[in-house]
Amino acid sequence: MVRIACIDGDGIGPELMDSAREVLAAAARADGFDVEFGDEPGGARVFSETGAALAPGALERFRSDYDAVLKGPVGLPEVRHPDGTEAGVLGGVLRGGLDTYANVRPVRLLPGVRTPTTHQVIDYVIVRENTEGLYLSRGSGVRNDRAASDQLLMTRVGVERVVRFAFELARRRSGAPEDGVRRVTCVDKSNVLRSFAFFRDVFDEVAARYPDVAADHRYSDAAAHDLVVAPAAFDVLVTENFLGDLLSDLGAATVGGLGMCPAGNIGADAAYFEPVHGSAPPLAGLDRANPTSQILSAAMLLEHVGRTGTARRITGAVESAYAAGAVRLGADGTPEGGTRAVTRAVVERL
Repeated sequence: MVRIACIDGDGIGPELMDSAREVLAAAARADGFDVEFGDEPGGARVFSETGAALAPGALERFRSDYDAVLKGPVGLPEVRHPDGTEAGVLGGVLRGGLDTYANVRPVRLLPGVRTPTTHQVIDYVIVRENTEGLYLSRGSGVRNDRAASDQLLMTRVGVERVVRFAFELARRRSGAPEDGVRRVTCVDKSNVLRSFAFFRDVFDEVAARYPDVAADHRYSDAAAHDLVVAPAAFDVLVTENFLGDLLSDLGAATVGGLGMCPAGNIGADAAYFEPVHGSAPPLAGLDRANPTSQILSAAMLLEHVGRTGTARRITGAVESAYAAGAVRLGADGTPEGGTRAVTRAVVERL
């Protein structure tokens, strides 16, 4: 039995989660095990109804009652705090509450997907430090009508553990497509800010313990350039949260859009998995959203809990559906035939 907590979220979230549950259940049947889904309300709609983005006791249940959490996109534009920031989002709640310090964002161009960079081989992973950096200032910055300030914080413990995670991940991968070298690239702005110089220094200390994995460095602006013109040179990238947020969306644009990109948030004793995009309220209920990122997030969840073969079955079915032309994306990133058509195409290939 694999027990999965399901947070359906807002907007297109429930539709995507229905798709992921259908694929998970079919894949589990094919491989002879059971999967149990638990409903855990969360997001902007829940916040607007209860004043909290997550039900009481949910974090404790995620640790004790489930193997992992599968989350749909959350957030609604009209649900805001008095200071104008989004209310009902779960990133800070889950990352901090579960100490999921590594945000893992695979970026891979699937066969049959047409993009401006289709001629490139793209297969790398961005690992973002998930609990520190600039986003740690969420909700605690200061401002008046003349100035505002947010603080960027990095600690040795935080940087060391996420860099170790990146090197361990590189050891399990096949290397960069360009040369087959297992490589971890440190992305920073150490030429400008002391906090990033600290990040690079700690990176170099950890890299010395992994002589079998190449260590590389890029300033964030150079990384943005190279991820477009030479993505095949990258294997694993590790960086601070804010920079990783920007670069992972840039990477998504090179592989067919945000609807193609899953994500995992992984800690020592808890993990949750989610698509990287927002809840797209204008598409809600129209059967137009691309469920690929949610399905691939479910595959990442299965790999994390040790069901590697089933995870590969799902990713293989997704790749086959795209390669055969059973799934085609329009110019706006929505799939021809809609959400349910993509789900059917994947399930048929399991």
